[in-house]
Amino acid sequence: MEKAAAPQNRTLKLTEEERSHYLSHLLNLTGEAKSAEILNRTICQDIFEILDWLPHGFVDLLFVDPPYNLSKQFNQQSVKRRSLHEYTDWLDSWLSRLVPVLKPTASIYLCGDWQSSPALYEVASRYFHVRNRITWEREKGRGAQANWKNCSEDIWFCTLSQSYYFDAAAVQLKRRVLAPYTQNGEPKDWSRSAEGNFRLTAPSNLWTDLTIPFWSMPENTDHPTQKPEKLLAKIILASAPPGGVVLDPFLGSGTTSVVAKKLNRQFVGIELDTYYACLAEKRLDLATGDRQIQGYCDRVFWERNTLQNQRRKQNTSPKK
Repeated sequence: MEKAAAPQNRTLKLTEEERSHYLSHLLNLTGEAKSAEILNRTICQDIFEILDWLPHGFVDLLFVDPPYNLSKQFNQQSVKRRSLHEYTDWLDSWLSRLVPVLKPTASIYLCGDWQSSPALYEVASRYFHVRNRITWEREKGRGAQANWKNCSEDIWFCTLSQSYYFDAAAVQLKRRVLAPYTQNGEPKDWSRSAEGNFRLTAPSNLWTDLTIPFWSMPENTDHPTQKPEKLLAKIILASAPPGGVVLDPFLGSGTTSVVAKKLNRQFVGIELDTYYACLAEKRLDLATGDRQIQGYCDRVFWERNTLQNQRRKQNTSPKK
């Protein structure tokens, strides 16, 4: 028998009834598709089967979180580690075929770890302008006795051309000011509040404010490599204009599509595994009534745990 979950466990799962229901929501392409037919849908197919059927020039933001070059089990699908050369060839075999779907002003974000990152850079530089490498702290990771603990990942930020959309003001980070500087007694580049002193800072390529989804978070699923909604919110707000189209060819449990919906962007998700595709559809239904993104509020991103702490203080402070 399956062990009962703890009362605080909010991991999202599917019942058999829900799976049967959401199967009917999934899209299966049989030939060339128009953008209107696939927008805001989850396509449940192998990307190699449908890449040449996708419409040209309709994507503003391509977010790619492919299987890293590791041996791993994704529900019914097994991924085996390859040589770096073989992994590079595999990346090229589908990334090159995604280029035609991009608008001339499109941005591309490619996820990897320290082992797969060189291959991602090599392939990306063949087709795109590589503009930066984002490193983000996973906050988790197994300790090692003879090596450094692995708790970071990379995201390569690329564009198709020299002309592209980027909204730095939409992704500012709200940091607590520990040593506030004043000018004539007034805050300089920071603000006072009842909850403390804070400063809005420009976004950088080092992200240490993310929390990996875990069992007490409503966004959590049993997908083994799920990305935080907050991570996708940063990328989508920065590089997809309002109403723009976000494409994720390795959708997993649906985080990219869900965050795009919450932020009023359009989306197309492609996922091979039926269970994960149905889970993405369930999350999209839930996002209709709940637009919250943990760590993002009042149009700014907060440092890890500071927003929750502020809300806790507000809820426990004496009522006047």
